[in-house]
Amino acid sequence: MSTGSPVAKARTFIRNRARVGVRRSRSSFLPAVRITVCAVTAYVIAEQLLGHEAPLFAATSAVVSLGFAAGPRFRKVMEVAIGCTLGIAVGDLLLHFLGAGIWQAAVVLLISVLLARFLDSGSIFSTQMAMQAVLVVLLPAPEGGPFTRSLDAVVGGSLALVATMLIPGDPRTEPRSKLQRLLGELAAVLRECSDALSRSDSTMAWHALVRARGSQKLIDEVRSTFVGAHEVARISPAYRRHRAEVVDLQHAAEMVDLATRNSRVFSRRLTSAINHAAMSDEAIENLAQVLQDSADAVEILSTGLSDSDSGARERRLNNARDELAAIATRLHPRDLGVRTLEGEALVLVFRPLMVDLLEATGLSHEDAAAFLPRL
Repeated sequence: MSTGSPVAKARTFIRNRARVGVRRSRSSFLPAVRITVCAVTAYVIAEQLLGHEAPLFAATSAVVSLGFAAGPRFRKVMEVAIGCTLGIAVGDLLLHFLGAGIWQAAVVLLISVLLARFLDSGSIFSTQMAMQAVLVVLLPAPEGGPFTRSLDAVVGGSLALVATMLIPGDPRTEPRSKLQRLLGELAAVLRECSDALSRSDSTMAWHALVRARGSQKLIDEVRSTFVGAHEVARISPAYRRHRAEVVDLQHAAEMVDLATRNSRVFSRRLTSAINHAAMSDEAIENLAQVLQDSADAVEILSTGLSDSDSGARERRLNNARDELAAIATRLHPRDLGVRTLEGEALVLVFRPLMVDLLEATGLSHEDAAAFLPRL
């Protein structure tokens, strides 16, 4: 059976989907446990302590509030919890005055959506408030009275907020993972540039540029992870001691962001230099080696920033700093055998990228720049 046949493609697709699904399920195990514990606890509290019969909304409000968003944020959980609770309360209130039925459900939905938009611009808040209000009107009223479900929602939402504060998940995990992927892309871009230069292939250099530009989405993801990371480190007693490390990670991420942006400038200049055959064989060989060494150092930096052990992390960052510093001291056109204007421009463009990477290891801008030879 050929690899291009429909059956083979279907098998490959199913295999890849299964692999991704297993990876996603494995990474969601702890959040799933948190949701399960909160939902069951909310149900038990509402049933056993408050005496409510089948307190479905206690469990559902806990589940909806926590959700599976990566790195649950306190503000998001609070927004969903309040929207869910308020929606149930509005539904109970209107049900008390209007009664149950289809036209009542339509009125409740309209009022809930408009009230949600009045209170908050978030789409999640509006959706949760409207959905819960409609369910209240359409489902049979409980025996405990019209506002029993509102109290159940308060229980579920409150437990979700407490769980977010006490067991939110390590705030460093997602930033480390995203940053490692971004540094992997940067190393790949540098290697492609090195290969393009060695082969005098401007098309390959252009592909490196396209790859560097394509990392913007990952850069945005890295930046967004720190919103939740700072929030968790601030409100969670278990992770408050890691606030300084989250700040250091964010600083490193900002420097890697700048280095990635500078790699786009370098790739674009490299394309032009190759097209104009602007460098000697000696300069090409030296600069290609610099790019390969830089990619190796970026990979060391990646393992250092993503290491959870503080001692190992510091050792690897020091190693990356030494490697990058050694490369920075070579970045003079004369030392690389560069004699043409195009080649000199290429070296000058690469120097800020190296400073950014050195700053990502923890150096100040002045200390990082001091490794560069004076021009």
